[in-house]
Amino acid sequence: MKTIQFREAIQQAMSEEMRLDDTIYLMGEEVAEYNGAYKASKGMLDEFGPDRVIDTPISELGFTGIGIGSAMNGNRPIIEFMTFNFALVGIDQIINNAAKMRQMSGGQFNIPIVFRGPTGSAGQLGATHSQAFESWFANCPGLKVVVPSNPYDAKGLLKAAIRDDDPVIFMESEQMYGDKGEVPEEDYIVPIGVADIKREGTDVTIVSFGKIIKEAYKAADELEKDGISCEIIDLRTVRPLDYDAIYKSVKKTNRLVILEEAWPFGNVATEITYQVQENAFDYLDAPIIKINTADTPAPYSPVLLKNWIPNSDDVVKAVRKVLYK
Repeated sequence: MKTIQFREAIQQAMSEEMRLDDTIYLMGEEVAEYNGAYKASKGMLDEFGPDRVIDTPISELGFTGIGIGSAMNGNRPIIEFMTFNFALVGIDQIINNAAKMRQMSGGQFNIPIVFRGPTGSAGQLGATHSQAFESWFANCPGLKVVVPSNPYDAKGLLKAAIRDDDPVIFMESEQMYGDKGEVPEEDYIVPIGVADIKREGTDVTIVSFGKIIKEAYKAADELEKDGISCEIIDLRTVRPLDYDAIYKSVKKTNRLVILEEAWPFGNVATEITYQVQENAFDYLDAPIIKINTADTPAPYSPVLLKNWIPNSDDVVKAVRKVLYK
């Protein structure tokens, strides 16, 4: 095992796959000459050249469409968005072409393409640069949506995404690129659609994913001081979603708290809440609590931002509530 940064895990996954398959290429804004806006493609231009690491104009609709077209013709593109906030400019291509082409062509076209880049809030970036789009893309049949929370999962999941024959939305975070973790030096993948129990527990299940799961870890440490045992499930993938892992945990702990960095209405936590009450209702000893951002655009003020985004105190309060403590 070697300890590396999240950005290095991303770079290693792309580079290793590109060495194995010359149909794979990376395209996006500043991915080549600048080594990536967050240095996640550092050194790749030097190794693979400008035909496979391609800088684009500021035109997400254009290069998203080019990537989809090349995937239809036998390539396996990796399309980087500097932030998924900018993917809104190309969302017509993602939803109406990438996600639907296999069905509309009667299976004649696969779209083996990965769209990757940061999602969610990254501090004082303002309302138009702080949005979480996981549930938006997960709502669309034909897309797989992956949101890793650490370097190990990031590398393994990205390699799996690149090898997948369907379009994958791979969502990262500006605030995780410097995070460090142990990553094997040998080849490995993390299967898409399989959640991971990051912490075993008996009193309550906490489900989360992406960078916000760090707040669940902090809360679990605090609650442990009072003898409260939290089981933490990292979804890793929100479509397909590993419902069975959640049901199994809830049947053990009888309580569920869901932590998600997203607006409250119609999100991943809402879907999980419905499915658990439908399939594991008799095991619940308390109502499910979901923790989300405030139902407003993200503020710029650091004081307001601190109150807008969920934190470990919110998780502690929710756990105590479902335990009636």
